Amino acid sequence: MGHAEPEVATSLQPFWMPFSPNKEFKAEPRLFARAQGMYFYTPDGRAVIDASSGLFCVAAGHCRKEIAEAVYRQLQTLDFTAPFLRGQSKAFELAARIAEYTPAGLNRVFFVNSGSEAVDTAMKVALMLHRVRGQPQRQLFVSRERAYHGVNMGGVALAGMVNNRRAYGVGLGGVYHMRHTALPQNRFARGQPEAGADLADDLLRFCQLYGGENIAACFVEPVAGSYGCLPPPKGYLQRLRQICDEHGILLVFDEVITGWGRLGAPFAAQAFGVTPDLMTMAKAMTNGAQPMGAVVAQQAVYDAITEAGPKQGVEFFHGYTYSAHPAACAAGLAMMDIFRDERLFDRAAALAPYLADGLHSLADAPGVADVRSIGLMGAIEMAPAGSPGARGHELQKKLYDIGLNLKNTGDSLIVAPPLVAERQHIDEIVAKLREALAS
Repeated sequence: MGHAEPEVATSLQPFWMPFSPNKEFKAEPRLFARAQGMYFYTPDGRAVIDASSGLFCVAAGHCRKEIAEAVYRQLQTLDFTAPFLRGQSKAFELAARIAEYTPAGLNRVFFVNSGSEAVDTAMKVALMLHRVRGQPQRQLFVSRERAYHGVNMGGVALAGMVNNRRAYGVGLGGVYHMRHTALPQNRFARGQPEAGADLADDLLRFCQLYGGENIAACFVEPVAGSYGCLPPPKGYLQRLRQICDEHGILLVFDEVITGWGRLGAPFAAQAFGVTPDLMTMAKAMTNGAQPMGAVVAQQAVYDAITEAGPKQGVEFFHGYTYSAHPAACAAGLAMMDIFRDERLFDRAAALAPYLADGLHSLADAPGVADVRSIGLMGAIEMAPAGSPGARGHELQKKLYDIGLNLKNTGDSLIVAPPLVAERQHIDEIVAKLREALAS
């Protein structure tokens, strides 16, 4: 308050942009006007290839007509109905379609509006389950360093990213963090690294220190996505599953990024052969065309909570005004058809080695400190120059001019192209990355 605003167009001022340097952007805005397929287009018509699927959302490419038409028809038919005490058919249909892709037993779907809401919902499910099972003392949660679980207060507490809590404190108490798995000996690894499975025993140490009988759930991203594509060491997820089973702890996979084909399988749970008790998802389930997320629970979890509830009345006091919004359900159903008809999971699996080859070819580019890849995603980590993240911040501004859109976290450039990408698109992405790094 009391400071003059910079000389920018008045129309840019009212919007308080998320996760953005507002002053810098409004002084030198970088805008997109439209999108189609693999590309964004600037207001002056210049194409910018989308190397990060929007924000890991746009698995089927931008502006899919099938999804737009499904949403349009739905908004003309039933635009909204409260999700409490009343239902609408597409919510039940979409839940059933999702359950066709999730691991066996994970078949009860609770709809939310984002990955952040999914994580907080999963925390509530875990607490409620232990309460109805006569173990209300299970109030602790375990996550790990270099993890991202959204921006609601529960997710901030679980996250292992310091900037997410510097301004707000620790969020919820009673959350403990395992060490991350980005070990020096795993630099430039393709796929799952060899070293680091023993770090899963951090969960066992917490069981010994705080009492395994007091821990409600362990939350992990199967591949740490927003922190720069950190694949799990071989055997790491299997060891977490074993420890959780031995101590009655729920294992929760945050699959907001890894879900819906990113690893060449429907979910990372299938790609790694480890089934969690709860799974969060969002982003690609509607191709990013409508806000939507979900928590999928083991049927035994759902049964325990609902059967413990009153014969007449609400069993689980939780939900959102826009849970299972009709338009979002319509978008999700259209996306389920695209996943099936275009075999996007198979396409991702087939293209993944070519992406890995392209990204690892940048290992000799100026300033590259590490390259990581798994499935149809990867990251180029640059050596810091000045303060951590400064190099990535400056490079991000140049990418717009070069014609490349991707996400960075600090000094890590994250590549996760739409699953409809072809080899020539990977070639273009890698060439523009090389140009950006050379600059």
